[in-house]
Amino acid sequence: MVAAVEPSGILSTNSLEAWLDRPPVGTEWVDGEMIENQGMTLKHSKIQSRLSTLWRNYVDENGLGGEVYTEVPCRTVDRGRSPDVAYLTPDLLAQHGDAKVLMQSFPLIAEIVSPTDFAEDLLTKSQEYLASGSEEVWLVFPENRWVVIVTADRQEVIVAGGTAATQKVLLGFSVLVDKLVD
Repeated sequence: MVAAVEPSGILSTNSLEAWLDRPPVGTEWVDGEMIENQGMTLKHSKIQSRLSTLWRNYVDENGLGGEVYTEVPCRTVDRGRSPDVAYLTPDLLAQHGDAKVLMQSFPLIAEIVSPTDFAEDLLTKSQEYLASGSEEVWLVFPENRWVVIVTADRQEVIVAGGTAATQKVLLGFSVLVDKLVD
């Protein structure tokens, strides 16, 4: 593996395979190059922590098993991604729980939209996750106060005052959009 330290202090890699072997924290492998995830704000981090805690509590309270992660690496179609929040089912945890990188998308993923993100890019990313094994992707838009839930057969926009509910994974989980983004 060829690696170099970039001015940002992040170890760089020269291939997807090298990234998958040692994914530097705060990076993704996209279109043949490593990119740093940028745009994290206090609000973004708060929502990420809140949703992770809500999913974890739901899993624990209902005895569902599996694991909830934040910023964990996975492989998609020719890319390496690190979703903001991800849930791994008990079956997949038993198969892949000790892996450095999940070699598919997590069944349930959430991405919190940062001020530097473009909505179109996030919608494309959700399709990438679905094509790589994910069943459901939540896109949280803090400034718009929306949650967009994307599955293979539907897309639903839940606005302020509404309740976002899982469609395919962690069935029965729901949260008020206002509670999530405030």
